[in-house]
Amino acid sequence: MLHLGERQTLTVVKKVDFGVYLAESQTSSERVLLPRKQVPEGTSLHDHVDVFLYKDSKDRLIATTQQPALTLHQFAVLRVSQVNRYGAFLDWGLEKDLFLPYKEQLVKVQEGDEILVTLYIDKSSRLCASMKGIYHLLETNSPYETGDTVEGRVYEFSKNFGAFVAVDDKYSALIPSSEDHSALRIGQVIQAKVRNVKPDGKLDLTMRDKAYLQIEKDAEHILKVLDEYAGVLPFTDKASPEIIQRETQLSKNAFKRAVGRLYKEHKILITDTAIRRTDN
Repeated sequence: MLHLGERQTLTVVKKVDFGVYLAESQTSSERVLLPRKQVPEGTSLHDHVDVFLYKDSKDRLIATTQQPALTLHQFAVLRVSQVNRYGAFLDWGLEKDLFLPYKEQLVKVQEGDEILVTLYIDKSSRLCASMKGIYHLLETNSPYETGDTVEGRVYEFSKNFGAFVAVDDKYSALIPSSEDHSALRIGQVIQAKVRNVKPDGKLDLTMRDKAYLQIEKDAEHILKVLDEYAGVLPFTDKASPEIIQRETQLSKNAFKRAVGRLYKEHKILITDTAIRRTDN
């Protein structure tokens, strides 16, 4: 039987001008074309060829000797090559890009984004990508311990649990909801510290340093943002959390703490409508 979305070792059962036909055996009724440009040099009848099976632009089953970035029910980081009104298309190493429908997107992706996806077969028997279901595929046997610094990719958010992260794009981790993660976005690669290793091997992460260190970092960040605004920020800590996050990538609470530090150090002046840098 031929398996869409999987790699198989098949037998050459017929040679034609435009390629070779492959099957499980000489007597198998199911056959698939391996196009001429994909046929390894010197291939003869009865030879075995390792191929991946997918569908071409006309929805016909076809074989390729190219290695895609993922196979059925696996996951991988893929780059968004195009977005249109139907969904997105991902570069997965084959001539035909992989389709990511809008209904399988956790957020609307943009061209150039790099995201974790799985491969599945839709109701029309086509291979498609999904941003859902990554959690159950990640490994829980990471080599990391409490206190280690790790790198991971954000792949999903939950109001109840927090931000889900794939450490090294393979290990299951979470930034708990008790920690502010409002500035993060899906696909973003972050650095964090392991706060706890759970009994099941999953990691709890934190992006916050000790409080006094974090306030210093946030204050320096705000000074840089002020410089980008020519020294005058057109809002104060009374602005909405959405505006503060969009313009500074800080939560409202973190912004207020850092602004308070800068005000005490006489580095800023706060008016009713703006924050002005005073130490230029």
